[in-house]
Amino acid sequence: MTTLRRASYATIAMLVALPLLLAAGVALAIAGVQAAPQPLMYVTVGVIAYLTGSISWGYIFVNLTMGEDIRDFGSGRTGMSNILRTSGGKAAAVVFLLDAGKGVLCVMLARAAIGLGGAEVAAALLALCGHNWPIFLRFRGGRGILPGLGALSVMAPWVAVAGGALFLVITLSSRILSLGSIVGTLTVAALSIVLMLLIGHNQLYTLYACVGGAVIIWQHRDNIRRIANGTERRLGMPAVRNR
Repeated sequence: MTTLRRASYATIAMLVALPLLLAAGVALAIAGVQAAPQPLMYVTVGVIAYLTGSISWGYIFVNLTMGEDIRDFGSGRTGMSNILRTSGGKAAAVVFLLDAGKGVLCVMLARAAIGLGGAEVAAALLALCGHNWPIFLRFRGGRGILPGLGALSVMAPWVAVAGGALFLVITLSSRILSLGSIVGTLTVAALSIVLMLLIGHNQLYTLYACVGGAVIIWQHRDNIRRIANGTERRLGMPAVRNR
């Protein structure tokens, strides 16, 4: 089966949309704040951010290489952890970079087109929502860790580093990737609040850490149930077909 014949309509739609979104983002960033009234700029950046978040790299990779829907395996999600179990470490590393890059690009677009603060947070949250509820995949996507971390790394890099470091420690010690994700997310929100109270850390970035963190924790609710009853998947366990 050729790659073209293997590609689903969703994959084709995402690959066609990608250069259009990149071109629109570059044009908007170059035009800057003088391009249009600010409310229209917010709407335009928001739409681009949501659609960019909806580009599901995990789905695209598995569909093109295996002719399968990643959501038919393992957790049923499109994110890096399910790719790790389905396609291995190299594929997971590629998806890691591309999914995190979505958050980075959306925040940078908002910063260039509108400015610091509210626009960045809005773009980051919409990219997160696109990743979790992608329009190209009938709103069944991932959990939001990587685009959320990518966006945070632009807005509050040291907070992102702290959350990422704790994620690694918890994941490697417990061999439960979802536990590391949950603890890392809670750490980011708590640290943002502490820094805001102690040294005046940006309130909007703190809002993002809390709201985005709440979305990510909600998306892990099935993992939390499995962790509680001791049945959560551990690193090294392959994904099995679930339907």
